[in-house]
Amino acid sequence: MLEKTTRKKNAILSILKDMDRPLRSSRIAQEMLAQGHDISERTVRLYLQDMCDAGLIEKADKRCHRITDRGLIELETTNTIERVGFLSAKIDQMTYRMNFDLATRTGSVVVNTTLADPRQVHSCLPMIHKVFADGYAMGNLITFLGPGERIGQLTVPEGMIGICTVCSITINGVLLHHGIPANSRFGGVLELRDRKPVRFVEIIMYDGTSIDPLEVFIRSGMTNYLGAIKTGNGRIGAGFREVPSESRDRVEELAEKLRQAGLGAFMCIGRPGQPVLDIPVSEGRSGAIVIGGLNPVSILEETGYRVYSRALSGLIDFGRLFHYDEMEHRLREFWKG
Repeated sequence: MLEKTTRKKNAILSILKDMDRPLRSSRIAQEMLAQGHDISERTVRLYLQDMCDAGLIEKADKRCHRITDRGLIELETTNTIERVGFLSAKIDQMTYRMNFDLATRTGSVVVNTTLADPRQVHSCLPMIHKVFADGYAMGNLITFLGPGERIGQLTVPEGMIGICTVCSITINGVLLHHGIPANSRFGGVLELRDRKPVRFVEIIMYDGTSIDPLEVFIRSGMTNYLGAIKTGNGRIGAGFREVPSESRDRVEELAEKLRQAGLGAFMCIGRPGQPVLDIPVSEGRSGAIVIGGLNPVSILEETGYRVYSRALSGLIDFGRLFHYDEMEHRLREFWKG
C-alpha cells in the first residue's frame, strides 16, 4: 500500500515538473487518470497536502501547486532505477526537438549548461580558450546566461552565470534533418598522445544510465584537460556514434559545413564495418568519435572550482552563440573586476 502511494505521489511530482507551471488539483487528477492511475480529485488533494507538509511542493496561490527544489531532488532520487535508459530517450527527444537549419544557420541547437561564479570563469579564461583553440571543444561557439535566466529545468542563481556550450547531440539533429539517423552508443574518456586520440579508457553506454557519462567522468576527476592543452597528452570527454555506411560521404560533407558554422563535428569517421580505436562497429554502419560538449568548462573542475554542469540542458537560438574569443568582453556584462 505504501509503495502504491509513493508511486502516485511521484507521478504528481512528475506532472508538476513536466508541465512546468502551477496546477490545480483537478488538472492533476485529469493528468493522473490519463496516465492510467485510478485516483479521485479528493485523494489528489490529500496527497498534495501531505507533500506540502513535506516541502516537496508549495502553493503558488490559493488553488494551485508547484514543485519545489526539494521535490525535484526527491523525484530524481526515487526514480533512479526507473530512469535507466532515460538518457537515451532524452537524446532522441532533443534530437527531434532542435530545428537548426544548416543552410541558413538559423534555429535552435542543443546545449549543455554550467553554473559558475563569473570571477572563477575569468581566472580560467586562458585555459578555456586553449581547449577551444586546440580543437577539444564542439566547435568554437559559446554563450552566457545571466542571473534569473532559465533553460530547461535550470535557472541561473544570483551572483552566477550560465555557460552554454554546444552539445554534441546537435550533430544528431542536423544529420536527422538531412535524413541520416545517428545512433549514440556511449560517452567515454578518450586518451590523447601527442594530441592524437589513441583509445577510450572508460565508457558508459547511453542506454544504461540516467545521467550523462561526461558529467560522471568530470566530477570523478577521471579527465586530464590540463595535460591535453599543455603537453598534448591527456584525457578528454568524447562520445561514440554510428551512422549508416552508405551515408558516410554525405556525413563528411555535412561535418565540414558544421565546422564552418562553428558548431564542430566528428573527430574522426571510421570505414564501413571497421573498428574505430578498437571499438567494434555494427555491420552496415560506420563508427565516429565526437568531442564532448562539456570539455571547455571542465577546466574549472580540474582547477579546483566546484561548478554544476548539466548536459543536454535545453535548446537555445543559434543567434545567441558567439565566438569564444569574445568571452572576456562578454563577461564584463556580469562582473566588473
